[in-house]
Amino acid sequence: MKNIIYLTTFLLITFSVSISVAQTAYITNEFSNTVSVIDVPTNTVTDTIAVGSHPSGVSVSLDGTKVYITNWGANTVSVINTATNIVSTTIPVGSHPYGLFVNPTGNKLYVANNSDNTVSVINTATNSVSATIPVGSYPNSLSVTPDGSKLYVANYGANTVSVINTTTNTVSTSITVGSHPVGLCVSPDGNNVYVTNQSSGTVSVVNTVSDTVSDSITVGTNPFGISISPDGSKLYVANSGSNNVSVIFIPGNILWVNAPVGNFPNGLSVSPDGINIYVTNYLSNTVSVINYFTNTVYATIPVSSHPIAFGNSISTYPSIAGITSQNIEPVSMTIYPNPTSGQFTISLSTDNATINVTNILGQKILKMQTTQKTTNLQLDNNGVYFVCVKTKEGTATRKLIVNH
Repeated sequence: MKNIIYLTTFLLITFSVSISVAQTAYITNEFSNTVSVIDVPTNTVTDTIAVGSHPSGVSVSLDGTKVYITNWGANTVSVINTATNIVSTTIPVGSHPYGLFVNPTGNKLYVANNSDNTVSVINTATNSVSATIPVGSYPNSLSVTPDGSKLYVANYGANTVSVINTTTNTVSTSITVGSHPVGLCVSPDGNNVYVTNQSSGTVSVVNTVSDTVSDSITVGTNPFGISISPDGSKLYVANSGSNNVSVIFIPGNILWVNAPVGNFPNGLSVSPDGINIYVTNYLSNTVSVINYFTNTVYATIPVSSHPIAFGNSISTYPSIAGITSQNIEPVSMTIYPNPTSGQFTISLSTDNATINVTNILGQKILKMQTTQKTTNLQLDNNGVYFVCVKTKEGTATRKLIVNH
């Protein structure tokens, strides 16, 4: 059994990304009617795109070729071509559209219309509305399960979440949550939905099998946007009333820290590698960047007037999807298990390296110096670890899952 567990770990490491691809964040600026384009590796604004009136929500297509923006004041959705950063088309929807979400196959876009109490279903091939679904009062945000079968909609004015069957485009049930639910996200495994309740100062945890609330997590004041790390281990909540971001560990739903950010944080999105969390500060006209390991802000990016970026604002695919640059790791690192000794062997493309190992809390487990291209690593406790190698050529990081 031990050999099988190590083999699973080996496979996880084998399929870890060895090329770090530059990513792009798209930030809606409500009062300037623009979208700021941020180059993630450098945390700089590289372009500004004019869109409709009062842009709010954002969702990047899964192939990264399109970015969809809700224009709350124009009752439209702008479609941005990421290769050119130009609006290619504008789609009329319901009244005061806010949150939006592209389904896993990329053929449907769902838009929450605040004042219509509806969800518009857009065919992304034709860029036209194919269906309109009545939901609860003042729908604000929405998200789809990974298998695409269910759509969850947070109804701010009804204190409920509507569950929609995406095959029939009908509401199958309604779930009562906290007061004024505003933000919503689905876990990567599809087992849970997390809902921010603005007036309750809580996050409701919804079990997607039973479609019932299984837990409630106390966070900061007036929680707004919410996002989960790609590995499902951390949940991030922007607290607009307390100017911080709650970091919650999953499983256990444990509030670990409230990380200070700018004034009135609302939207937030986690980078595809899980390392950076981008938080829009509505009244500071900035974006705070939080580091996954330290849970602290390491960069602040000035943008335009009243940024929101409510939803998935970071592209997830490489240059074929309109990303302008690539950052190839200068150090090649492979980690493989030794079933006999219980150790892991780190193989590097160079010698004279410093190796740092941290746990999922960002706590340093060990640090060692090596002058060899191969070295052994002993980790006795189960858990998720991050192995960072630093050499004169640069750095490389791998996630290591240990389950003896």
